[in-house]
Amino acid sequence: MIKTVAIQGIKGSFHHIVSQDYFGAQTAINECLSFDDTVDALLVGKTEAAIMALENSIAGSIIPNYALIDNHNLHIVGEHYLDIQHNLMALPNQNIEDIKEVYSHPMALLQCKAFFKNYPHIKLVEDKDTADVAKRIQENNLKGVAAIASKLAASIFKLNILAEGIQTIKHNETRFVIVKKENSEISKNEINKASIKFELDHKRGSLATVLNVMSDCKLNLTKIQSLPKIETPWLYAFFVDVTFNSYSDFEKAKSIMEIMATHFKVLGEYKNAKK
Repeated sequence: MIKTVAIQGIKGSFHHIVSQDYFGAQTAINECLSFDDTVDALLVGKTEAAIMALENSIAGSIIPNYALIDNHNLHIVGEHYLDIQHNLMALPNQNIEDIKEVYSHPMALLQCKAFFKNYPHIKLVEDKDTADVAKRIQENNLKGVAAIASKLAASIFKLNILAEGIQTIKHNETRFVIVKKENSEISKNEINKASIKFELDHKRGSLATVLNVMSDCKLNLTKIQSLPKIETPWLYAFFVDVTFNSYSDFEKAKSIMEIMATHFKVLGEYKNAKK
């Protein structure tokens, strides 16, 4: 049983919601200002696990987090998909016409841009964290200022929701992963998804050959993300997620890819949260 988990953000953030959904409300959270701090908390033993957003259905991959997991040899032991609903909130006894400024994370502002076209009097200001703005409004009794955050944040910081679900695209899902310093504890017959990383030379057909191996071994490719190796021009690292029905199929593919690709690495073996 996990007692403490590190999250990027504070109570009321979307990472906090994931911690409750995945581990239960009784699990304590270690609040971190950045993803780097989140990983550091795990590495120095302040927490037993960490939660990190990896990709959003609208904005795409959060590439620096792939590098953090890889560079620190962390292990993905699980995943969770969260429907991100953005809500406009402020101190009680105000309406949207009273609001002069809205502070939130740049991604939240971007995802809600169309909503604010109807309110040209409101100034949009980028901030570091959605829930932290909600907390600041409460602590400093900031009238005329609103936050874009979760319903949990509104509840924790006693703010009134002026408008619900203000994101432009209503189905807005983020994939989070749970990482630890050690590999997963679940048995092989429960594992049906894996995250891997490998490097390939910039040669015609090199990636296609690896993808054919995955197909021949009955692996379903659900995600592929390439990153250039800055220190080595024309060499690319690929981060890939695959699902499978049989762990033995993955083992077979893994043994072949270890020979074909350089710096092959398994970042995690876990349960597919979409199944």
